Amino acid sequence: QVRLVETGGGAVQAGGSLRLSCAASDLQYYAMGWFRRAPGKERAFVAAISQSGVNYFYADSVQGRFTISRDNAKNTGYLQMDSLKPEDTAEYYCVAHAGSYYNIRKSNYWGQGTQVTVTS
Repeated sequence: QVRLVETGGGAVQAGGSLRLSCAASDLQYYAMGWFRRAPGKERAFVAAISQSGVNYFYADSVQGRFTISRDNAKNTGYLQMDSLKPEDTAEYYCVAHAGSYYNIRKSNYWGQGTQVTVTS
């Protein structure tokens, strides 16, 4: 019902920036967020934003460096990643949740992922 498409991944040097986009035809009706899976590690929460875009929160590991936002008129969510570190290297997944953004781990829909590689 909700098909999420992530774009914007790529390879950058440490200290660089990337902006990920997540698009879906009716994303405006859902809370959404981002998760990532780094090599050899479990899937980890990155950031979440409420359906309205008013509320949001971040994992401690990205606090102050990443910014989550959304443009409901475009049914698109974003993850601006600044001051990237090699530790940020991972497959990044966009998620959409019919409930509260605070329960983003219960997301109903997951994208296919986009690779982010940060070299040192």
